[in-house]
Amino acid sequence: MHRHGYSGRKFGRETDQRRALIKSLAEALIINESIETTLPKAKELVPYMEKLITKAKKGQLAQRRQVVVGLQTVSSAHKLVDEIAPKLKGRTSGHLTIEKTTLRRGDLAQLARVSFVDDLKAQSAKVSPENKTQVEKPKANVKAPVKKTSAKPKVEAKK
Repeated sequence: MHRHGYSGRKFGRETDQRRALIKSLAEALIINESIETTLPKAKELVPYMEKLITKAKKGQLAQRRQVVVGLQTVSSAHKLVDEIAPKLKGRTSGHLTIEKTTLRRGDLAQLARVSFVDDLKAQSAKVSPENKTQVEKPKANVKAPVKKTSAKPKVEAKK
C-alpha cells in the first residue's frame, strides 16, 4: 500500500499512545525549557508546540482552554500561558529550535535537543531600571522618628 497523503509519523504506536507521547514531550519541554529526545520525535513535537505557543500568546479564555486540552496537566498549561508566552512576544513564529546531539549508545538512534530560541531564564532575571535605581540609592542623613509618649490627658470632672 502506498503512503501518499498520510502525514505524520506513527512511532510504532496506536493513535492514543501517540497523542499521549506528544503531550508528555510538550509538557516536559514547558517544565524543563529544554529536552533531549530522538530526532523524529523532536520533528513531530516542534509544530505541535508552535501551535500551542501561538494560542498561549493570545491568552484569552478560549485559547487558554485549548492549551489545557493540548497538554496533560493544567499547571503546565498555566505556566505556558502566564510565564513563557509573555517572554516570547517579540516573534510571530520559530520559537523552538532543534539541535542534533549524539547517537544513542544502545540502538544508535540520532538524538536531538529541543529548546526555546530565546533564553527564558535570562529574561526573567532582568530588573527594570526603575526598581534598580530605587534599590541602589542609599538613605543618608535620615533622622530616626521621634517616639511620642502616649500619656493620656487628664479630664476634669464637671460639677
